[in-house]
Amino acid sequence: MAHELKKADENTIAVIQQHNLGELIQPLIREIHLFDSHVAGTTYLEDQSVLETIKVGDTLILQREGTNEHDRHAILVLNEEKKKLGYVPERDNLVFARLMDAGKILKAKITKITQKGSWTRIDVGIYLVDL
Repeated sequence: MAHELKKADENTIAVIQQHNLGELIQPLIREIHLFDSHVAGTTYLEDQSVLETIKVGDTLILQREGTNEHDRHAILVLNEEKKKLGYVPERDNLVFARLMDAGKILKAKITKITQKGSWTRIDVGIYLVDL
């Protein structure tokens, strides 16, 4: 089927931007701010050192986690090296999971990092990447 719609993945835009055509296509890519939230689960990370590598303004990868037995709408939050930072909070993830399951590309940007005792709170804006 030559005219089928294909589901995009998070690497699609990165590949386009790195290609010579990326400069031509870049003006067609829009980021639509959807929601402000935070990263849940940072205190449970096996590798806490990943928290030392992030800064305000960093772009984060959002990836569906279909194998999560506690939350069927779980969305992982990863840094650019694809190291786990935590999750989109369960109370916020239903609509985002539905968008991602429909093939939409979402990402997050760090807006604030606050240290509260042993807890690192990472505030993020969640964006729809629109082509």
